[in-house]
Amino acid sequence: MVAVAIADQEQVLHEPQSFISRYIWSQDHKVIAIQYAITAIAVGLVALVLSWLIRLQIGFPNAFDFIDPASYYQFVTMHGMIMVIYLLTALLLGGFGNYLIPLMIGARDMVFPYMNMLSYWVYLLAVLVLMASFFVPGGPTGAGWTLYPPQAILQGTPGATWGIILMLLSLVIFIVAFTMGGLNYVTTVLQARTRGMTLMRMPLSVWGLFVATILGLLAFPALLVSGVMMLLDQVIGTSFFMPAIVDMGEQSTYSGGSPILFQHLFWFFGHPEVYIVALPAFGIVSDILSTHARKNIFGYRMMIWAIVIIGGMSFIVWAHHMYVSGMNPYFGFFFATTTLIIAVPTAIKVYNWVLTLWQGNIRLTVPMLFAIGFIFTFVNGGLTGLFLGNVTVDLPLSDTYFVVAHFHMVMGVSPILVIFAAIYHWYPKITGRMLDDTMGKIHFWTTFLGTYAIYFPMHYLGFLGVPRRYFAFGVTGFIPESAQMLNATITIAALFVGVFQFLFLFNLVWSLFKGKQAGSNPWEATTLEWQTPQTPPAHGNWGPELPEVHRWAYDYSVPGAPRDFIPQTVPFSETPFQIDTEHES
Repeated sequence: MVAVAIADQEQVLHEPQSFISRYIWSQDHKVIAIQYAITAIAVGLVALVLSWLIRLQIGFPNAFDFIDPASYYQFVTMHGMIMVIYLLTALLLGGFGNYLIPLMIGARDMVFPYMNMLSYWVYLLAVLVLMASFFVPGGPTGAGWTLYPPQAILQGTPGATWGIILMLLSLVIFIVAFTMGGLNYVTTVLQARTRGMTLMRMPLSVWGLFVATILGLLAFPALLVSGVMMLLDQVIGTSFFMPAIVDMGEQSTYSGGSPILFQHLFWFFGHPEVYIVALPAFGIVSDILSTHARKNIFGYRMMIWAIVIIGGMSFIVWAHHMYVSGMNPYFGFFFATTTLIIAVPTAIKVYNWVLTLWQGNIRLTVPMLFAIGFIFTFVNGGLTGLFLGNVTVDLPLSDTYFVVAHFHMVMGVSPILVIFAAIYHWYPKITGRMLDDTMGKIHFWTTFLGTYAIYFPMHYLGFLGVPRRYFAFGVTGFIPESAQMLNATITIAALFVGVFQFLFLFNLVWSLFKGKQAGSNPWEATTLEWQTPQTPPAHGNWGPELPEVHRWAYDYSVPGAPRDFIPQTVPFSETPFQIDTEHES
């Protein structure tokens, strides 16, 4: 009790005293989460516009004078890097991680609030450095979002000097920000859980964020060292990745470097990065499905072990991105095998989601629609991943539109559907108001159906052998005219879907002032964040006394209970007829 009293007194001492300390230099995890989210969404809109420009050139070649080959490759590079790193990673971990972890485990804040604040401002610096590359001589780098050397730093590649330097600097700064935030998340989960909140009572959202953060802390150093080494190759002429090469007809000063080494380092980060994005999405969608189906999550412990196994195995599958790089064929066999094995725990999660829905009292709310849409999209994208994980199938499909379709279904559309589901689900807790339901359903159907209109036809283009990242195809013997018609149709669908994202942004702002009052627990959920004394939660989250947890996070439709949900804070003695589902799971 003394420790609790001291902690409460320290919390009072850290109360913000002004507008600046409350909303700008804030140490409140909730404000920091919103700062992350606003910044990530803003930079994501830049990536959205870049995707429109890319599609305009592909759908209507040479129809727009301001899209030349150099600009096209710069748009492709910046779109890819922004979406993967600065939007998805930052929004899921920096945004939802910051907001949900302390609330869901019953903590007052992150363990290191000041470092948490710094992590956001360093992330913002990384974004500003990246955006600055649009305004330097030569523009941003056009090396492709994977930044492969030697192309990335040779003259003739767009942005080969200032563009690539700012890109690499920005990535290094981002990794510093992530490390500060990530250490906070892991320490908070391990050390700041409230009384009764055991690891096996944590919601799956926290498990997904927790394991993804550990992956990031282990994987991002590979990107950090490869970025620093390439910076040295570019700036002072070292040869970590640059072999002896003839550049523009002249022998370069480089010698002895290995471009394949960069690929190994990049993809040792790059494949865990897929799960750094996917695991939080897996956890969040599990909680949303359970809440809106009014049914406990099926196989809770199995879901946790699947998250842990996926995280561990994500470090031994990276070279399936490199089948065409010339590595030893025996490696191809090993990485093809591990790629197929990692599909098993992923499939277990899909089965458990479907069984959670089975015979549930499903409420087709907007969050539920996006969550179900995620399941469909993730399964479709995952099945094409089994194709590409096989060496003999991957070789002819590599660098075609089949890869673009697979990657966007798994790494683009799927996590973004979960992000939308999560925003619709937790917006009432963040603001105290509901988002407009009609606008939400229009947003879902246009986004869900529209993305299928974009990416399903790309699989067909890939089977035709249409290569990706080409500025223009010209006249070829193997690409029929119908492929160009299909590309034009895809472009129109992409523009259509992009425009409807602004309806979502309008809904966010409009509902903030005009939305229906949400109350404290509009979804009738069991997890701790819905049990706070105030909505939105005040600084410190819980008032004078921390909550005490008595049960797991998924007591829905319990036989004999007076309501169809029992919050985690309700003791078992108050529900005498309850079956102990926690231990059955």
